[in-house]
Amino acid sequence: MKPLKMFLEEKMNSRMSSRKAILTGLAVLFFLLPGKLLHAQVTLTDRSSGDNVFQLGGAGAVQLCYDAGDAVTVAKTAGLFAEDVYKVTGQRIRLGTAFNGRVKNGIIVGTVSGNALIRELVRQGKIDVAKMEHGWEQYAVAVVKRPVRGVEKALVIAGSDRRGAAYGLLSVSEAIGISPWYWWADVPVKERRQLFITVRPFVSKPPSVKYRGIFINDEDWGLLPWAKHTFDPELKDIGPKTYARVFELLLRLKANYLCPAMHEASGAFNKYPENKRVADSFGIVMGSVHPEPLLFNNASEWDKKTMGEWNYQTNKQNILKVLDKRVRENSPYENVYTIALRGMHDKEMEGNYSMKERVRLVGEAVKDQRAILKRHIDKPLDEIPQAFTPYKEVLDIYRNGLELPEDVTIVWPDDNYGYMKQLSNKEEQQRSGRSGVYYHASYLGSPHDYLWLSSTPPNLMYEELSKAYKTGADRLWLLNAGDIKSCEAPVTQFLAMAYRIDDFNFETAPLFRARWLSGIYGARYFETFKAITTIYDRLAFSRKPEFMGWGYEWNVNKYPRERPADTEFSFDHYREAEDRMETCKRMEAMAAEVWTRLPEGQKASFFQLLYYPVKGAGLMNRMWLTAQLQRQYVAEERAASSDLRRETGRLYDSLRLLTGTYNTLLNGKWNRIMSLRQGITASYFEKPRLDSILLPAKGVLKIKPEGAIASGSDLPTFSRFFKKTHFIELYNTGRKPLQWSAKTGAPWIRLSTTRGSVHRQERVQVSVDWDRVPAGTGVQGFVEIRSGNEHRTVAVSVWNPQQWAADSLKGLFLEYNGIVSIPAAQYHRKVENGAIRMQQVDDLGYEGRSVMMGDPVAPMQDPKRSDAPNLQYDFYTFGRGRVKVYTYVLPLFPLSSNRDFGFHESSNAQTKYGISIDDGAVAYPSSSASEYSQRWSENVQRNAAVNESMLYIDKPGKHTLKIICGDPGMVVQKVVIDLGGMKFSYLGPPSTRIP
Repeated sequence: MKPLKMFLEEKMNSRMSSRKAILTGLAVLFFLLPGKLLHAQVTLTDRSSGDNVFQLGGAGAVQLCYDAGDAVTVAKTAGLFAEDVYKVTGQRIRLGTAFNGRVKNGIIVGTVSGNALIRELVRQGKIDVAKMEHGWEQYAVAVVKRPVRGVEKALVIAGSDRRGAAYGLLSVSEAIGISPWYWWADVPVKERRQLFITVRPFVSKPPSVKYRGIFINDEDWGLLPWAKHTFDPELKDIGPKTYARVFELLLRLKANYLCPAMHEASGAFNKYPENKRVADSFGIVMGSVHPEPLLFNNASEWDKKTMGEWNYQTNKQNILKVLDKRVRENSPYENVYTIALRGMHDKEMEGNYSMKERVRLVGEAVKDQRAILKRHIDKPLDEIPQAFTPYKEVLDIYRNGLELPEDVTIVWPDDNYGYMKQLSNKEEQQRSGRSGVYYHASYLGSPHDYLWLSSTPPNLMYEELSKAYKTGADRLWLLNAGDIKSCEAPVTQFLAMAYRIDDFNFETAPLFRARWLSGIYGARYFETFKAITTIYDRLAFSRKPEFMGWGYEWNVNKYPRERPADTEFSFDHYREAEDRMETCKRMEAMAAEVWTRLPEGQKASFFQLLYYPVKGAGLMNRMWLTAQLQRQYVAEERAASSDLRRETGRLYDSLRLLTGTYNTLLNGKWNRIMSLRQGITASYFEKPRLDSILLPAKGVLKIKPEGAIASGSDLPTFSRFFKKTHFIELYNTGRKPLQWSAKTGAPWIRLSTTRGSVHRQERVQVSVDWDRVPAGTGVQGFVEIRSGNEHRTVAVSVWNPQQWAADSLKGLFLEYNGIVSIPAAQYHRKVENGAIRMQQVDDLGYEGRSVMMGDPVAPMQDPKRSDAPNLQYDFYTFGRGRVKVYTYVLPLFPLSSNRDFGFHESSNAQTKYGISIDDGAVAYPSSSASEYSQRWSENVQRNAAVNESMLYIDKPGKHTLKIICGDPGMVVQKVVIDLGGMKFSYLGPPSTRIP
């Protein structure tokens, strides 16, 4: 793999040149709002007159009129909009249910069915609502001259329903500079004395997904202590005051669905009757997650002492009694009812039942719960929104024959780490209830929590959710958003995709956050934000910040807490740990540079949305890697170990200070919202264990060549095809400086320096003068280093054959120090067919770019066929024999339960692809592993299934490696061929392609 710095520079240069014209022409549109905005219907203008120009601020009052008989949500939104205009202009809009006197600028907002003025405008042909009148959450917007007597001009926003009207009006708010995150992330508002907008007549399309929302979860460490002590100290809980802010945020993000916090630490949503009334006033549909049947939170509402066990086999009537009461009380409001049967608080069903009995019990519960709905809701049963989430063990129950009414929406869950476990097969796609997804941007559970920072790669989210949408998941999307804070970016992207999935693709998804941030802080920062977020996502893809302690959670009873260990990032091989630390520093420095340039009024929001996650992730990575290196230095008796001990402490203190700063922003508005101490058993946030050593006054000079595990090793072989530089590290084991000198055993060996004084340690760079080195495949030399009476010789080996011209190998992947390393996107040829097209995917994978082998919903391919679609890579080796081939692929699950292989002797239990060398044997690895297996645990933490296949190379020379399509949608990151030289590392060796 290329060093991250080099990769990003190349990538940014290529992107800038290829997209320069597009960005130049569309800069304004791209930076106003996130997503594609070519359909923007309302824009700011400097013009003060024109048929489509409307004045919102400045000379001349503005009146906003809504119908008193319309939905309460319309009046609520009108009030929000009036406040928005006041934030921008400092002037009040007059609100009312009728226009008073002569009005120069009027606003009419409402639903087609609930607003008499709008119906009259439709009757007169002044506005056209034919495309959306009976639609779902659609709106029409237009400027109408003299809509009614006394009004010169009106901005008319007509909704097909209450949320349609709200979305239309709040889209104007966003156009004038009010971010949906103005309150939750303190995004500043630019003030304007004059405010004019240009309005293009527009009718919105229905949302891509019908119900779109978030689940507030694991609120114990952020949202609850903040609400309890800071925002709502009178209630000391998450209640109506907090939820009103959540509902407003959702409405502004064009979402419509919320599953509320459900831990027993906080009060259940229905504990406070006002909560559901507030939700309804904002037009938000309430739901509950997979263990909460019919909106009932058994974690905090079920009283075992008075109600008995939560056991459907033995206590069915008491369970049905509380469910009946809940539906009766909540039925006047708009809800999605979860059909469920699990244990208490997100646990498995109680009772030692066979699978057959579990299927029977869940089936019985589904029938009983639907009977309750039919009893209390005056609608046909198939018109009542119902959701069934086959989460964890419930998926096995569903797979084993659970009969589910076809009008119930199946909400497919991911594996908690961003990979969809199963999606609808062809039969399930025909269900009237369709399907949905339950996706995670935050999680508490095995193998490790990630609750602190949001780090789900944008293109992974798009890859998984777009294929879900293609298989019928258009009814309900739910994102586990943790405490909301720190999940601002994935929440925004997830909901934007759910609203307009067609605005996204593999090109635009990774740029979403940079565009979103540029819309807030200025287009001039776009390239910087793109660079920062690209680095952040790539670092987090290979290892989330919360996983840097490298300890498992929840895996033993004796030691319930995470026990940290050294990471798998190597300081000895391929410079990967060192490169990661330097990359973190560069990322942090770029964010700090923007911070210093921003005006004071933008700094609080920037701190929340970018600076804190970037700086926090960087510090967390550097803390654990520095501690690892410190322990290694102690083992090597290095004097520099004491410096690293102090540095680790400084990084730990910086993390705490940074988090404390977050909680003191804006005079303590967010006090207690952010905590490093997240989860129950995690310990990644604690100060790492450090070793100590007592140094003598006079030590000895020790030598460690690059790539060496022990001090006795030699340098890696130099190759004229790569012409890399290597180093020899000199280090002191005592407190007093040591003098040293070096000489070479051959005139073609070059040293960066030949003498000096080592107080702690220093590096001597070793290179080869390729104009003077002798020809041969085993050229030998040495470097001798002396210190006092001690001397040490390091062998220098050079691969400088003359029989191979560099031009003849140009573009090939060449054996280098016993390995061939191949980034998947750098294939030489591809073989496709009518169903399978190879697609390169940026910002996904260890190499920064991966290859998707066909659309995930394409037909299965037989990798045993000689004409199967494949990727081909040419490489050259100097040896022969058996080799280990490692393929790095995304750990994807099989698409659905009944994939049609159409070929002999194949199981559909696991995914498959093929890999071969030349015409040799074909191996068939898999990207998938059973959830909670050891292999799965490792795969999801590293976002790669690394598969070892034993293949054969018959002779030295040029060969071709093939990766063959089996399951369409397989995403390949890289391939490494080990001819005996592969060293231990996490990311694998860098590319060995001859440039």
